[in-house]
Parts: sequence; structure tokens; C-alpha cells
Amino acid sequence: MERLKIRVVGHSGYGGLLSTGSIIAKALEQLGFYVVADREYNSLIKGGTSCFTINASRESINSLSARPDILVAIDKPCLVKYFDTLNDGGTLVYGYERLSGITKILEGAVERNINVAHLNGREITHEAGGSDRMKNVVLIGMLWKVLGLPYEAIAEQVKIQFAHKPNIIPPNLKCVKMGYERTETQFKTELPESVPDRAFMDGNYALALGVIHAGVRVYYAYPMSPATHLLTHMANHAKKFDYVVKQAEDEITVANLALGSMHAGTRALCATSGGGFDLMTETVSLSGIIETPFVCCLFQRPGPGTGLPTWTGQGDLNLAMHGGHGEFARMVIAASDPADHFELIQHALNFAEEFQMPVIFLSDKISAEQYVSIPPLQQNTIPIKRGLVAKEDLGKLKNTDRYKITKSGLSARWLPGETEAYYFANGDEHNEEGILDEDESAGDMYAKRMRKLEFAAKSIPEPVIYGETVKAADISFIGWGSTKGPLIDAINGAKRQGLTVNYLHYSFVSPLKTKVLDQFFKDNSNVHLAEGNYTGQLGNLIEQTTQNRFKGRLLKWNGRPFFTEDLEQYINDNK
Repeated sequence: MERLKIRVVGHSGYGGLLSTGSIIAKALEQLGFYVVADREYNSLIKGGTSCFTINASRESINSLSARPDILVAIDKPCLVKYFDTLNDGGTLVYGYERLSGITKILEGAVERNINVAHLNGREITHEAGGSDRMKNVVLIGMLWKVLGLPYEAIAEQVKIQFAHKPNIIPPNLKCVKMGYERTETQFKTELPESVPDRAFMDGNYALALGVIHAGVRVYYAYPMSPATHLLTHMANHAKKFDYVVKQAEDEITVANLALGSMHAGTRALCATSGGGFDLMTETVSLSGIIETPFVCCLFQRPGPGTGLPTWTGQGDLNLAMHGGHGEFARMVIAASDPADHFELIQHALNFAEEFQMPVIFLSDKISAEQYVSIPPLQQNTIPIKRGLVAKEDLGKLKNTDRYKITKSGLSARWLPGETEAYYFANGDEHNEEGILDEDESAGDMYAKRMRKLEFAAKSIPEPVIYGETVKAADISFIGWGSTKGPLIDAINGAKRQGLTVNYLHYSFVSPLKTKVLDQFFKDNSNVHLAEGNYTGQLGNLIEQTTQNRFKGRLLKWNGRPFFTEDLEQYINDNK
């Protein structure tokens, strides 16, 4: 099935852009469509042109198209800005009354064979007994009629959206109904045969659910987009699930609180973005030397500096792998979609405690904030692993057991006060009891900590191959994080053209697993890299640590995600 490709445009903070997009996306999802939806917005509290893009299909989809077939314009400035993104032969839905400033657009619509659905939005809101701000709801009704979809579905979603303000439900329902009844149907959208049992959520919400499942008892953060929504979700659920949420004064405090809590025995988590993680790196290094678990969710956005704070990117892989002075064992895990966020954070917390090391959990704006239709999350399938000495063995411990030099690099870990055995969690180089040690033998402790990485690597899975498993695909890709969705869609699109495409996806990025990687390069001669950064950071890591070489690199660093068109064009140019 062809996608429904809808873009709603309007000023941030005015006119109900977010509620408009949310109502449309959720109503489509409730009808049984697979839906992907995301909002692009500038780093302004109010104002600035913004858009909410929605793709829907009766078949599974995982990413967005760059160009819509239907443009819903809430206000004139956004209509002017986004009109050129509308595909020829598409449909424009708007409710602006005056022709001033849009005459050329309407002439262009005729030239480009664009259908126009127009009503005087403000007049209808007044007729319905509502306010000017309800014009967006009129547009929702108009869009729904243009699509030829049942009125009851959109009316029900309007009720749900405004359930917290019951007094405004009646005028909003009147607005959506009048918009629906006064618009002519342009399409007869075929409904899915059934409504499957699916979830519709973004990565941040799924991550919060995963954190709760993992038994986190305290969450620390300082607001920093795009990690802020996780703070909101965690705070909203704190009372129900009996954990603590603390907004600290800065990221340095956040990191130290999280590390201190883990040392004391409370499973803790913190989150930030690139600039905040810069401030945390001394604590990351401290975690490495005192071998105390530490988990930080690093939400990437394009940088350097403040960069593009509300846009997406994959430029912090090197920061996650190398941030912090000295050498020490760490793990880097990258999420790609809501299911990944839910599951991988549970593994991240388990690995941090089992292997007594920092674990950096990577996400980005698109994978964290993009809403996707997914199968129901599998709950209570990942047991909590603390990596602590069993209670019956506490009496056998000696002070020197805490940092005992072992072949695996792992030593016994227990909590302060659990037994008479004590140790010093010393940020200076130390001996097995944690006491300062600057002798030549200090290198033995250094090597002991580094050996943990080799031991931990045995527990993490190999990367996963999507698409054709046959040898010698027409074109192959390797990537990580939010590149997965667009590449899976590209595989399906290429199959319809008779092309074979496959994709090797890394969730566990560091330490780098190479067995499946090496075989992937042997089986496929036309292997390309896909990453949302300028330098190809994962690609560089692969080429530096293995003998494999990429035939080409598809890179993007302008704050926008990979769209379906990006992959289609690249595949056609390089197959």
C-alpha cells in the first residue's frame, strides 16, 4: 500500500500544532494503520515555524517520508514556508480567510495540479461557539473528510485529547464536525482489515517504562533537550511506582549523585545530552577506577556547542566511547526505536552492575521522540542482575577481596555496611584493599580493570542482519541507532523494485563485536555505511579495528533524520 503522507504546519506554542498532529496520528493508529509520527520544532518556547509529520500504512513502516502528499496549514506563515515541500498532485488543506500573501501559492497549486480544501476556519469556530484557537480542530475535520475516513474515529480521539478539560469538548466536537461536513471527500482511504494489538509510543516513554521494569529506585537529571521528556515521564510515574526523581542544579551534580547512589546500593540512572555529558566525564572516569556501576543515557543532538538543540544527530559516539580521562573499561549501547529503548536500558543497568563499569546508553532526538506503531512490549522477560555478593557469602569476605586482581578482571562487590570487611573506593590508583598505591605494581591493577572489557564482551550479542540473507546483495549497509528504521523501510522498498538489500545493525557498539561483521563483508561486496554524522564514526571504528573497508558512506549532519527518499536515491545511485 502507498503511504498516507501528511504534514501539519503551524507556529510552535500557537494554534495547537502538537494537539492537531497527536489527534490525527492516534486516530489513524486506532483504525489499525501502522503509523510513524514526529514533530520538528525550533529551539523556541513560542513562535518559529514548525511541523508535525505523519505517515500511515496498512503495512509495517518504520520511518518518515521527506515530502507530504497532504499539507494541513494552521497559519499563513507556515503555509508559505512549507508549500514547496508538498508533492505535485497533492492536497492542501487550510482555513486562512484572506488571500493576501497567498495568491501566488494558490496559482502555484493550479499549475502543480494540487487539490485545495478550504473553509473559513475562524468563522466556523465562532459559529460553533468556540474560540479562534479552535481553528486547528476545524482543519482536523476537513482533513478527515478529504481522506474519506469515518467521522466517529476522529470525534472519539478529540474527546480523548481534551478529556482533562471537559468544558471545551462540546465546542471542539462542533468544530471538527462542521469542518468534516462542509468539506468534499477527495479520497476513499481503504481501512486495514483488522485492528491488531499494538502499542503507539515514542522512545522516551518506552525508556521510562524500561527503567521502571529494571528496578531503578532513583533518577537524576538536569533538563536538557532531547532528554527532558524522559525526566517528565519519570516524574509523572514516580508516586505510583515508589521511586525518587531529583532535578539537580547541574550535570556534574547529577552524575555524582547517580554514582554515589550506586555505590551505596541503590540502582540509579541519569540522563543528559552532549553538553551535559561533557561535564559528567570526570565522574565517568571515577566510575572506571573505583569499579562502581554508572549508567547515563546520552541523548544526541547536533553540535558542537549548543548546536541544534531540538534536532537530531549521531555525532556523540566518539564522546560516549572516549569521554573521560585515562583508560578504563566501559560499554556503549545504542537504541533505535521504542522497543529498543525499553529492552536495552534493562540490559545496560544489568551489565553496569555485573561488570562494575560505566555504561553509556545512546539515543537521539528522532529515536527518542518519534512515535511508532510497535508490537506490545514484552514485560518481565529480563531479570534484574545486581552482580552483588550473595548474602550467605558476606561473612567470608576480606578487605582485599573488593579489588582483588583476577584473571577476568572482576572482583567481589558488596555494599558498605553489609559486612565487617571494608574497603576504600579510592579515585587514586590503589591496591586490592583500595589503599593508595604508587609503586610499579600499580600497573597490575590498571591491567586488571582493562581485562574486564574482554570478559564483558563475551556476554554481549553480535550485530543483527536485516533483509536478504543471500550472499552478494545488490547493496548492503551497516549502521546503528536511528538509522535502522529508514534502512528497514528501504529494504522493503527495494524488494518491490527487484533489488536485494541487507543491513547489519549494531545495538551493542562498544566493545565492538566483529564475527558477524567480518562474515557480512565476505558475503557482500558492495557494503556502505549509513550514519547521522559528518565523519562516519562507527565506520572509522570498524576500519581502524578490522581489515574491512566500505565502498561508500551515506552521511547526514544537518539535524534532520534519514528519510525514505534519502535511502531510495542512494540505493539507485550505488546499486
